[in-house]
Amino acid sequence: MTGEPVRGGAALPQLLRVEKGSPSDEELAALTAVLLARAGAALDSGLDGGRAPAGPEARWRRPERVAAFANPRAWRRDGG
Repeated sequence: MTGEPVRGGAALPQLLRVEKGSPSDEELAALTAVLLARAGAALDSGLDGGRAPAGPEARWRRPERVAAFANPRAWRRDGG
């Protein structure tokens, strides 16, 4: 996986980047297949209206980033 892939003399856009480690070609192919299958399933089910998100907004929240309470005398009402 060295060098930039080229199509007709122009570099292709980078879709995936390995941040840590050195996966084999088979591991990258498996990851790509899973990502494409999930993206296709989301489009088929209409979860996102058939469109990609407008920006780099994540569709999940990290629990540790949710405020525990609104003020010192308030309790959370979501049961958790």
